[in-house]
Amino acid sequence: EAQAEGAAVGVAWWAAWGDSTLTALVEEALGAKQDVAIALQRVAQARAGADAQASRLWPAVGVQASASRSSSGLPASVKQGMPDTRALRAGIDVAWEIDLAGGVRAARDAAQADTTAAAAGVQGARLLVASEVARQYFVLRSAHERLRIVQALAKAQRDTASRVESRLREGQASAFDHDRARAEADALDAQVPALRMLLGTTQTKLAVLLGRNPSARVVDADNGFAWPAERAIAAGQPSELLRRRPDLVAAEASVGAEALRTAEARAQWWPKLFLNALVGREDLRLNALDLAPVHFSNVALAFAMPIFNAGRIDAGVRVQSARADEALLAWQKAVLVAVQEVEDSLLVRSQEAERNAALALTVEHRRRSLQRAESLQREGQIDLLVLLDVQRSVLASELALSDSRLQQALADVQLYKALGGGYAPTAMQGLGG
Repeated sequence: EAQAEGAAVGVAWWAAWGDSTLTALVEEALGAKQDVAIALQRVAQARAGADAQASRLWPAVGVQASASRSSSGLPASVKQGMPDTRALRAGIDVAWEIDLAGGVRAARDAAQADTTAAAAGVQGARLLVASEVARQYFVLRSAHERLRIVQALAKAQRDTASRVESRLREGQASAFDHDRARAEADALDAQVPALRMLLGTTQTKLAVLLGRNPSARVVDADNGFAWPAERAIAAGQPSELLRRRPDLVAAEASVGAEALRTAEARAQWWPKLFLNALVGREDLRLNALDLAPVHFSNVALAFAMPIFNAGRIDAGVRVQSARADEALLAWQKAVLVAVQEVEDSLLVRSQEAERNAALALTVEHRRRSLQRAESLQREGQIDLLVLLDVQRSVLASELALSDSRLQQALADVQLYKALGGGYAPTAMQGLGG
Protein backbone atom coordinates (compact mmCIF):
# COMPACT_ATOMS: atom_id res chain seq x y z
CA GLU A 1 0.00 0.00 0.00
CA ALA A 2 1.18 3.46 -0.85
CA GLN A 3 1.62 5.25 2.47
CA ALA A 4 3.71 8.15 3.72
CA GLU A 5 3.57 10.39 6.73
CA GLY A 6 3.35 14.08 6.22
CA ALA A 7 1.09 16.82 5.02
CA ALA A 8 -2.05 15.85 3.18
CA VAL A 9 -2.40 16.64 -0.49
CA GLY A 10 -4.27 19.94 -0.62
CA VAL A 11 -6.17 21.56 -3.41
CA ALA A 12 -3.50 24.26 -3.89
CA TRP A 13 -0.65 21.78 -3.52
CA TRP A 14 1.75 23.99 -5.48
CA ALA A 15 1.69 26.52 -2.62
CA ALA A 16 3.33 23.94 -0.32
CA TRP A 17 6.76 24.85 -1.77
CA GLY A 18 6.43 28.39 -0.42
CA ASP A 19 7.57 29.87 -3.74
CA SER A 20 5.47 32.94 -4.53
CA THR A 21 6.64 32.98 -8.16
CA LEU A 22 5.56 29.40 -8.73
CA THR A 23 2.21 29.98 -7.02
CA ALA A 24 1.51 33.03 -9.17
CA LEU A 25 2.43 31.17 -12.36
CA VAL A 26 0.19 28.19 -11.59
CA GLU A 27 -2.79 30.35 -10.67
CA GLU A 28 -2.35 32.44 -13.82
CA ALA A 29 -2.13 29.32 -15.98
CA LEU A 30 -5.27 27.83 -14.43
CA GLY A 31 -7.17 30.96 -15.34
CA ALA A 32 -5.84 31.20 -18.88
CA LYS A 33 -5.31 27.65 -20.13
CA GLN A 34 -7.62 26.64 -22.97
CA ASP A 35 -7.65 22.97 -21.93
CA VAL A 36 -9.55 23.89 -18.76
CA ALA A 37 -11.97 26.06 -20.72
CA ILE A 38 -12.59 23.21 -23.16
CA ALA A 39 -13.26 20.81 -20.29
CA LEU A 40 -15.74 23.29 -18.82
CA GLN A 41 -17.62 23.36 -22.12
CA ARG A 42 -17.83 19.57 -21.99
CA VAL A 43 -19.42 19.89 -18.56
CA ALA A 44 -21.98 22.31 -19.97
CA GLN A 45 -22.78 19.86 -22.78
CA ALA A 46 -23.14 16.97 -20.31
CA ARG A 47 -25.42 18.99 -18.03
CA ALA A 48 -27.64 19.94 -20.96
CA GLY A 49 -27.80 16.28 -21.99
CA ALA A 50 -28.76 15.28 -18.44
CA ASP A 51 -31.53 17.89 -18.39
CA ALA A 52 -32.82 16.62 -21.74
CA GLN A 53 -32.95 13.02 -20.50
CA ALA A 54 -34.61 14.02 -17.22
CA SER A 55 -37.30 15.92 -19.14
CA ARG A 56 -38.51 12.63 -20.68
CA LEU A 57 -39.89 11.58 -17.30
CA TRP A 58 -42.38 14.44 -17.35
CA PRO A 59 -45.40 15.03 -19.58
CA ALA A 60 -44.93 17.26 -22.59
CA VAL A 61 -47.53 20.03 -22.53
CA GLY A 62 -48.33 22.18 -25.58
CA VAL A 63 -50.91 24.69 -26.69
CA GLN A 64 -52.96 24.37 -29.86
CA ALA A 65 -55.06 27.10 -31.43
CA SER A 66 -56.81 27.42 -34.78
CA ALA A 67 -59.16 29.76 -36.59
CA SER A 68 -61.11 28.85 -39.72
CA ARG A 69 -63.70 30.56 -41.88
CA SER A 70 -65.79 29.18 -44.73
CA SER A 71 -68.09 31.22 -46.97
CA SER A 72 -69.79 29.81 -50.10
CA GLY A 73 -71.77 32.81 -51.45
CA LEU A 74 -74.75 30.49 -52.12
CA PRO A 75 -78.38 31.59 -51.69
CA ALA A 76 -79.81 31.53 -48.18
CA SER A 77 -82.04 28.59 -48.99
CA VAL A 78 -79.05 26.56 -50.02
CA LYS A 79 -76.96 27.66 -47.01
CA GLN A 80 -79.39 25.89 -44.73
CA GLY A 81 -77.77 22.66 -45.85
CA MET A 82 -74.29 24.09 -46.58
CA PRO A 83 -73.85 26.86 -44.00
CA ASP A 84 -71.09 29.41 -43.84
CA THR A 85 -68.92 28.71 -40.80
CA ARG A 86 -66.44 30.41 -38.59
CA ALA A 87 -64.66 28.36 -35.95
CA LEU A 88 -62.28 29.45 -33.19
CA ARG A 89 -60.57 26.56 -31.42
CA ALA A 90 -58.00 26.50 -28.59
CA GLY A 91 -56.76 23.68 -26.39
CA ILE A 92 -53.99 22.11 -24.34
CA ASP A 93 -52.20 19.01 -25.63
CA VAL A 94 -50.57 16.61 -23.17
CA ALA A 95 -48.29 13.71 -24.24
CA TRP A 96 -46.61 11.38 -21.75
CA GLU A 97 -44.61 8.19 -22.04
CA ILE A 98 -45.14 6.33 -18.77
CA ASP A 99 -41.79 4.75 -17.84
CA LEU A 100 -42.96 1.27 -16.91
CA ALA A 101 -39.64 -0.55 -17.49
CA GLY A 102 -37.35 2.18 -16.10
CA GLY A 103 -35.52 2.77 -19.37
CA VAL A 104 -36.06 6.53 -19.29
CA ARG A 105 -34.87 6.74 -15.68
CA ALA A 106 -31.78 4.72 -16.61
CA ALA A 107 -31.03 7.13 -19.48
CA ARG A 108 -31.44 10.08 -17.11
CA ASP A 109 -29.08 8.57 -14.53
CA ALA A 110 -26.54 7.70 -17.25
CA ALA A 111 -26.55 11.32 -18.42
CA GLN A 112 -25.98 12.47 -14.85
CA ALA A 113 -23.02 10.07 -14.61
CA ASP A 114 -21.67 11.62 -17.81
CA THR A 115 -21.87 15.00 -16.10
CA THR A 116 -19.85 13.67 -13.16
CA ALA A 117 -17.22 12.33 -15.56
CA ALA A 118 -17.06 15.65 -17.40
CA ALA A 119 -16.68 17.53 -14.11
CA ALA A 120 -13.83 15.21 -13.17
CA GLY A 121 -12.30 16.03 -16.55
CA VAL A 122 -12.15 19.69 -15.53
CA GLN A 123 -10.25 18.79 -12.38
CA GLY A 124 -8.00 16.53 -14.42
CA ALA A 125 -7.23 19.35 -16.84
CA ARG A 126 -6.43 21.65 -13.92
CA LEU A 127 -4.12 19.04 -12.43
CA LEU A 128 -2.28 18.57 -15.72
CA VAL A 129 -1.85 22.31 -16.20
CA ALA A 130 -0.64 22.92 -12.64
CA SER A 131 1.81 20.00 -12.70
CA GLU A 132 3.22 20.99 -16.09
CA VAL A 133 3.75 24.59 -14.98
CA ALA A 134 5.52 23.38 -11.83
CA ARG A 135 7.66 20.98 -13.85
CA GLN A 136 8.72 23.60 -16.40
CA TYR A 137 9.38 26.11 -13.61
CA PHE A 138 11.80 23.78 -11.84
CA VAL A 139 13.49 22.86 -15.13
CA LEU A 140 13.99 26.58 -15.74
CA ARG A 141 15.46 27.15 -12.28
CA SER A 142 17.77 24.18 -12.74
CA ALA A 143 18.97 25.53 -16.09
CA HIS A 144 19.71 28.91 -14.48
CA GLU A 145 21.67 27.18 -11.72
CA ARG A 146 23.63 24.94 -14.09
CA LEU A 147 24.44 27.93 -16.29
CA ARG A 148 25.83 29.80 -13.26
CA ILE A 149 27.93 26.77 -12.28
CA VAL A 150 29.37 26.29 -15.76
CA GLN A 151 30.09 29.99 -16.26
CA ALA A 152 31.77 30.30 -12.85
CA LEU A 153 34.00 27.29 -13.45
CA ALA A 154 34.76 28.40 -17.02
CA LYS A 155 35.92 31.72 -15.62
CA ALA A 156 38.09 29.89 -13.09
CA GLN A 157 39.65 27.77 -15.80
CA ARG A 158 40.27 30.81 -18.01
CA ASP A 159 42.05 32.39 -15.07
CA THR A 160 44.08 29.20 -14.71
CA ALA A 161 44.92 29.31 -18.42
CA SER A 162 46.08 32.92 -18.04
CA ARG A 163 48.39 31.95 -15.19
CA VAL A 164 49.79 29.10 -17.23
CA GLU A 165 50.37 31.46 -20.13
CA SER A 166 52.35 33.79 -17.84
CA ARG A 167 54.40 30.89 -16.58
CA LEU A 168 54.92 29.72 -20.17
CA ARG A 169 56.48 33.09 -21.05
CA GLU A 170 58.73 32.72 -18.00
CA GLY A 171 59.73 29.22 -19.06
CA GLN A 172 58.11 27.60 -16.03
CA ALA A 173 55.33 25.77 -17.94
CA SER A 174 55.05 23.85 -21.16
CA ALA A 175 52.97 24.58 -24.22
CA PHE A 176 51.15 21.33 -23.51
CA ASP A 177 49.99 22.66 -20.14
CA HIS A 178 48.84 25.89 -21.74
CA ASP A 179 46.89 24.11 -24.51
CA ARG A 180 45.31 21.76 -21.99
CA ALA A 181 44.14 24.64 -19.81
CA ARG A 182 42.69 26.52 -22.79
CA ALA A 183 40.96 23.35 -24.01
CA GLU A 184 39.26 22.82 -20.65
CA ALA A 185 38.00 26.42 -20.63
CA ASP A 186 36.76 26.13 -24.21
CA ALA A 187 34.95 22.87 -23.41
CA LEU A 188 33.03 24.60 -20.64
CA ASP A 189 32.21 27.56 -22.88
CA ALA A 190 30.75 25.06 -25.37
CA GLN A 191 28.17 23.97 -22.77
CA VAL A 192 26.79 27.50 -22.38
CA PRO A 193 24.80 27.68 -25.67
CA ALA A 194 22.99 24.42 -24.92
CA LEU A 195 21.99 25.69 -21.48
CA ARG A 196 20.82 29.00 -22.92
CA MET A 197 18.79 27.10 -25.50
CA LEU A 198 17.17 25.09 -22.69
CA LEU A 199 16.36 28.34 -20.90
CA GLY A 200 14.78 29.79 -24.02
CA THR A 201 12.63 26.77 -24.85
CA THR A 202 11.47 26.43 -21.25
CA GLN A 203 10.52 30.11 -21.15
CA THR A 204 8.50 29.54 -24.33
CA LYS A 205 6.68 26.54 -22.86
CA LEU A 206 5.81 28.49 -19.73
CA ALA A 207 4.55 31.43 -21.78
CA VAL A 208 2.24 29.13 -23.77
CA LEU A 209 0.96 27.48 -20.58
CA LEU A 210 0.12 30.94 -19.24
CA GLY A 211 -1.56 32.02 -22.46
CA ARG A 212 1.05 34.68 -23.15
CA ASN A 213 3.02 35.55 -26.24
CA PRO A 214 5.56 32.71 -26.68
CA SER A 215 8.34 35.27 -27.13
CA ALA A 216 7.58 36.89 -23.76
CA ARG A 217 10.00 36.34 -20.87
CA VAL A 218 8.10 34.74 -18.01
CA VAL A 219 10.67 34.18 -15.24
CA ASP A 220 13.87 36.14 -14.70
CA ALA A 221 17.02 34.61 -13.27
CA ASP A 222 17.11 34.62 -9.48
CA ASN A 223 20.49 34.13 -7.86
CA GLY A 224 18.76 33.89 -4.49
CA PHE A 225 16.59 30.95 -5.50
CA ALA A 226 16.82 28.05 -3.06
CA TRP A 227 15.58 24.57 -3.80
CA PRO A 228 12.69 23.52 -1.56
CA ALA A 229 13.64 21.36 1.38
CA GLU A 230 12.59 17.73 1.36
CA ARG A 231 9.30 17.11 3.12
CA ALA A 232 6.97 14.18 3.64
CA ILE A 233 3.78 13.94 1.60
CA ALA A 234 0.92 11.78 2.84
CA ALA A 235 0.05 9.33 0.10
CA GLY A 236 -2.82 7.80 2.06
CA GLN A 237 -4.62 4.55 1.31
CA PRO A 238 -5.37 3.26 -2.20
CA SER A 239 -9.09 3.63 -1.42
CA GLU A 240 -8.53 7.37 -0.92
CA LEU A 241 -6.74 7.49 -4.26
CA LEU A 242 -9.87 6.21 -5.99
CA ARG A 243 -11.87 9.16 -4.64
CA ARG A 244 -9.15 11.74 -5.18
CA ARG A 245 -7.75 11.20 -8.67
CA PRO A 246 -9.92 12.92 -11.29
CA ASP A 247 -9.19 10.34 -13.98
CA LEU A 248 -10.31 7.51 -11.69
CA VAL A 249 -13.45 9.43 -10.71
CA ALA A 250 -14.21 9.97 -14.39
CA ALA A 251 -13.52 6.30 -15.24
CA GLU A 252 -15.77 5.11 -12.41
CA ALA A 253 -18.55 7.44 -13.55
CA SER A 254 -18.18 6.11 -17.09
CA VAL A 255 -18.58 2.53 -15.80
CA GLY A 256 -21.81 3.54 -14.09
CA ALA A 257 -23.07 5.39 -17.16
CA GLU A 258 -22.49 2.43 -19.48
CA ALA A 259 -24.13 0.02 -17.04
CA LEU A 260 -27.19 2.27 -16.92
CA ARG A 261 -27.30 2.46 -20.70
CA THR A 262 -27.27 -1.34 -20.75
CA ALA A 263 -30.34 -1.28 -18.51
CA GLU A 264 -31.92 1.24 -20.90
CA ALA A 265 -31.22 -1.07 -23.85
CA ARG A 266 -32.81 -4.06 -22.04
CA ALA A 267 -35.87 -1.97 -21.24
CA GLN A 268 -36.69 -1.88 -24.95
CA TRP A 269 -38.07 -5.41 -24.58
CA TRP A 270 -40.72 -4.34 -22.07
CA PRO A 271 -44.12 -2.78 -22.80
CA LYS A 272 -44.44 0.96 -23.28
CA LEU A 273 -47.49 2.96 -22.28
CA PHE A 274 -48.32 6.30 -23.89
CA LEU A 275 -50.96 8.78 -22.72
CA ASN A 276 -52.20 11.57 -24.98
CA ALA A 277 -54.88 14.10 -24.08
CA LEU A 278 -56.28 17.15 -25.79
CA VAL A 279 -58.75 19.42 -23.97
CA GLY A 280 -59.96 22.82 -25.06
CA ARG A 281 -62.78 25.17 -26.03
CA GLU A 282 -64.42 25.88 -29.39
CA ASP A 283 -66.45 28.89 -30.53
CA LEU A 284 -68.56 28.11 -33.64
CA ARG A 285 -70.74 30.34 -35.86
CA LEU A 286 -73.08 28.88 -38.51
CA ASN A 287 -74.20 31.44 -41.07
CA ALA A 288 -75.02 34.44 -38.88
CA LEU A 289 -75.94 32.37 -35.83
CA ASP A 290 -73.47 32.27 -32.95
CA LEU A 291 -73.59 29.00 -31.07
CA ALA A 292 -72.71 28.80 -27.42
CA PRO A 293 -68.98 27.99 -26.83
CA VAL A 294 -68.39 24.30 -26.16
CA HIS A 295 -65.64 22.34 -24.44
CA PHE A 296 -64.06 19.34 -26.09
CA SER A 297 -61.65 16.62 -24.99
CA ASN A 298 -59.78 13.75 -26.58
CA VAL A 299 -57.97 11.22 -24.38
CA ALA A 300 -56.08 8.19 -25.69
CA LEU A 301 -54.05 5.51 -23.93
CA ALA A 302 -51.72 3.48 -26.16
CA PHE A 303 -49.86 0.28 -25.37
CA ALA A 304 -46.86 -0.96 -27.38
CA MET A 305 -44.65 -4.00 -26.96
CA PRO A 306 -42.13 -5.53 -29.39
CA ILE A 307 -42.85 -9.04 -30.64
CA PHE A 308 -40.41 -9.48 -33.52
CA ASN A 309 -37.66 -7.16 -34.75
CA ALA A 310 -35.13 -9.56 -36.30
CA GLY A 311 -32.78 -9.37 -33.29
CA ARG A 312 -32.35 -5.61 -33.37
CA ILE A 313 -33.01 -5.11 -29.64
CA ASP A 314 -30.80 -8.06 -28.65
CA ALA A 315 -28.00 -6.69 -30.81
CA GLY A 316 -28.32 -3.31 -29.14
CA VAL A 317 -28.14 -4.97 -25.71
CA ARG A 318 -25.00 -6.90 -26.72
CA VAL A 319 -23.34 -3.76 -28.08
CA GLN A 320 -24.08 -1.83 -24.91
CA SER A 321 -22.98 -4.71 -22.68
CA ALA A 322 -19.66 -4.80 -24.51
CA ARG A 323 -19.26 -1.07 -23.96
CA ALA A 324 -19.97 -1.53 -20.26
CA ASP A 325 -17.37 -4.31 -20.04
CA GLU A 326 -14.87 -2.12 -21.89
CA ALA A 327 -15.47 0.75 -19.46
CA LEU A 328 -14.97 -1.60 -16.50
CA LEU A 329 -11.70 -2.93 -17.91
CA ALA A 330 -10.52 0.63 -18.59
CA TRP A 331 -11.31 1.57 -14.98
CA GLN A 332 -9.44 -1.47 -13.62
CA LYS A 333 -6.41 -0.61 -15.76
CA ALA A 334 -6.55 3.05 -14.66
CA VAL A 335 -6.56 1.96 -11.00
CA LEU A 336 -3.51 -0.25 -11.47
CA VAL A 337 -1.66 2.50 -13.35
CA ALA A 338 -2.55 5.03 -10.65
CA VAL A 339 -1.24 2.82 -7.84
CA GLN A 340 1.91 2.12 -9.87
CA GLU A 341 2.50 5.84 -10.43
CA VAL A 342 2.19 6.53 -6.71
CA GLU A 343 4.54 3.68 -5.78
CA ASP A 344 7.09 4.71 -8.42
CA SER A 345 6.97 8.35 -7.32
CA LEU A 346 7.49 7.41 -3.66
CA LEU A 347 10.44 5.20 -4.64
CA VAL A 348 12.03 7.92 -6.77
CA ARG A 349 11.61 10.47 -3.97
CA SER A 350 13.23 8.25 -1.36
CA GLN A 351 16.16 7.21 -3.56
CA GLU A 352 16.70 10.72 -4.89
CA ALA A 353 16.83 12.02 -1.31
CA GLU A 354 19.66 9.59 -0.55
CA ARG A 355 21.46 10.56 -3.76
CA ASN A 356 21.02 14.24 -2.95
CA ALA A 357 22.56 13.83 0.53
CA ALA A 358 25.54 11.91 -0.84
CA LEU A 359 26.14 14.44 -3.63
CA ALA A 360 25.95 17.36 -1.20
CA LEU A 361 28.79 15.79 0.84
CA THR A 362 30.73 15.09 -2.37
CA VAL A 363 30.47 18.72 -3.47
CA GLU A 364 31.58 19.96 -0.06
CA HIS A 365 34.63 17.70 0.00
CA ARG A 366 35.65 18.41 -3.60
CA ARG A 367 35.38 22.17 -3.10
CA ARG A 368 37.81 21.85 -0.22
CA SER A 369 40.08 19.75 -2.41
CA LEU A 370 39.92 22.43 -5.12
CA GLN A 371 40.95 25.16 -2.67
CA ARG A 372 43.94 23.10 -1.59
CA ALA A 373 44.83 22.18 -5.18
CA GLU A 374 44.75 25.84 -6.29
CA SER A 375 47.04 26.77 -3.41
CA LEU A 376 49.45 23.92 -4.14
CA GLN A 377 49.49 24.69 -7.85
CA ARG A 378 50.32 28.34 -7.24
CA GLU A 379 53.24 27.18 -5.06
CA GLY A 380 54.38 24.78 -7.77
CA GLN A 381 53.88 21.66 -5.65
CA ILE A 382 51.46 20.03 -8.13
CA ASP A 383 51.26 20.35 -11.88
CA LEU A 384 48.42 21.83 -13.89
CA LEU A 385 46.91 18.49 -14.89
CA VAL A 386 46.14 17.67 -11.27
CA LEU A 387 44.40 21.04 -10.80
CA LEU A 388 42.36 20.59 -13.97
CA ASP A 389 41.26 17.13 -12.83
CA VAL A 390 40.10 18.56 -9.50
CA GLN A 391 38.23 21.36 -11.27
CA ARG A 392 36.49 18.85 -13.52
CA SER A 393 35.49 16.75 -10.52
CA VAL A 394 34.01 19.82 -8.82
CA LEU A 395 32.04 20.68 -11.96
CA ALA A 396 30.76 17.14 -12.33
CA SER A 397 29.67 16.90 -8.69
CA GLU A 398 27.99 20.35 -8.69
CA LEU A 399 26.10 19.58 -11.89
CA ALA A 400 25.11 16.19 -10.49
CA LEU A 401 23.86 17.85 -7.30
CA SER A 402 21.90 20.38 -9.31
CA ASP A 403 20.35 17.58 -11.37
CA SER A 404 19.50 15.66 -8.20
CA ARG A 405 17.72 18.70 -6.75
CA LEU A 406 15.78 19.05 -9.99
CA GLN A 407 14.84 15.36 -10.02
CA GLN A 408 13.75 15.61 -6.39
CA ALA A 409 11.47 18.54 -7.18
CA LEU A 410 10.10 16.81 -10.28
CA ALA A 411 9.45 13.68 -8.22
CA ASP A 412 7.40 15.80 -5.81
CA VAL A 413 5.42 17.21 -8.73
CA GLN A 414 4.86 13.71 -10.12
CA LEU A 415 3.73 12.43 -6.72
CA TYR A 416 1.24 15.27 -6.31
CA LYS A 417 -0.03 14.52 -9.80
CA ALA A 418 -0.21 10.77 -9.12
CA LEU A 419 -2.13 11.43 -5.90
CA GLY A 420 -4.66 13.60 -7.70
CA GLY A 421 -3.56 16.82 -6.05
CA GLY A 422 -5.98 19.65 -6.69
CA TYR A 423 -9.08 17.45 -6.52
CA ALA A 424 -11.85 19.22 -4.62
CA PRO A 425 -15.04 17.17 -3.98
CA THR A 426 -17.09 20.32 -3.41
CA ALA A 427 -15.86 21.83 -6.66
CA MET A 428 -16.64 18.59 -8.46
CA GLN A 429 -20.18 18.59 -7.10
CA GLY A 430 -20.61 22.17 -8.19
CA LEU A 431 -19.48 21.37 -11.70
CA GLY A 432 -21.62 18.29 -11.84
CA GLY A 433 -24.77 20.20 -10.96
